[in-house]
Amino acid sequence: MWLDQQKAKDVMQEKSQLEAERNRFFKAENDFLDLKTMLKFAEEENDEHFISEIENGIKKLESYLKIYQLECFFSGEADQNSCYLEIHAGAGGTEAQDWAQMLLRMYFRWAENHKYSVDLIDENVGEEAGIKSTTIRINGIKAYGWLKSESGVHRLVRISPYDSNARRHTSFASVDVYPVVDESANIEINDNDLRIDTYRASGAGGQHVNKTESAIRITHISSGIVVQCQTDRSQHRNKAIAFEMLKSRLYELELRKREEQSNAIDKSEIGWGRQIRSYIMQPYQMVKDLRTGLEKGNISAILDGDIDEFLQASISAKIAN
Repeated sequence: MWLDQQKAKDVMQEKSQLEAERNRFFKAENDFLDLKTMLKFAEEENDEHFISEIENGIKKLESYLKIYQLECFFSGEADQNSCYLEIHAGAGGTEAQDWAQMLLRMYFRWAENHKYSVDLIDENVGEEAGIKSTTIRINGIKAYGWLKSESGVHRLVRISPYDSNARRHTSFASVDVYPVVDESANIEINDNDLRIDTYRASGAGGQHVNKTESAIRITHISSGIVVQCQTDRSQHRNKAIAFEMLKSRLYELELRKREEQSNAIDKSEIGWGRQIRSYIMQPYQMVKDLRTGLEKGNISAILDGDIDEFLQASISAKIAN
C-alpha cells in the first residue's frame, strides 16, 4: 500500500464504495425499525395525525428501497463507473442543434440533482443556435449504470421557434453513453490503427485556445470510432483525455460484443431506426419511452432533468428480460 500510490488509491476507493453500500443498508433497516416503533406508539395513542406522518415515511422508504433494489442489479463490469455522454444533432440544421442543446441541459440538470460533477470535454457549436455535437464526462459512482440505457435517438416534436410560419417540426438527436475505464481495463490500441488530427478549438477561451491547434481528434480506423477533445489549453492534455475516451469507447464496444450487440453505431442515420424516446410539446404534451411504454405528461420537468422514472423503467425492463 505504501509503496504503490495507485494501488492505495484504488483500494481506498473500493473501501469507500463498500462502506457507502453498507451504510445504505443500515439506513434502510433503521428507518424501517423506527417506523415500526412509531406505528405501534401511534396505534396505542390512536393519533391519526401521527399515523399520517408514518404513511408518508413509508412512501419515502418504499421509494428509497426501489432505487436501492435496482442498483443491486448493477452487476456489469462497468456499472459502478463514471461515464462519457455524447450528443449529436440529427438532420434539420438549427432546429436539431437547438434540440441537442436542450438534451445537454437535461443531462446536466439530472447530474446536478444526483450530486454528480460534470466536465465538458468537447463542444461543436451551431452557426445560429444550439450545438452540432458535444461530449461530457459525468463523474460519480454508478453514473454509467444509471445512464447506459439512454443510448439511442431522442425525438422532439414542437412548434419551431425558428420558423416564422410557426409550423410544427420533428427533430432528432442521438445520445451515446460509454463508461470511463481505468488502467486495469486491458484494451490494446495499435498506433498504426490511429489517425490523429489537430485543429483550433471553437468557442470562448481566449487567444491561446482559438489561435493554436490545441484541440485533438483521434480516429480509430478499424472500428470507425472518432473521439475529440478541446477542453484544455494544452494539446498534450487534450491528447491524453482523447486517448482515455478512445479506450473507454473500445471497452464499451467489447461489452456490447459480449452481449451480442456488437453492431457499430452509424451516426449518419440519426432518425427513426434507433429511436428510444419521443418528447412531444405540440399539439399536446407527453414524453413516451418506446421501449417500456412509460408515458409522462410533465415535459417541462423532464427537460429540467427529472428523468429518473424513465431510467428506472428501462433498468427494470432489462432485469425482467
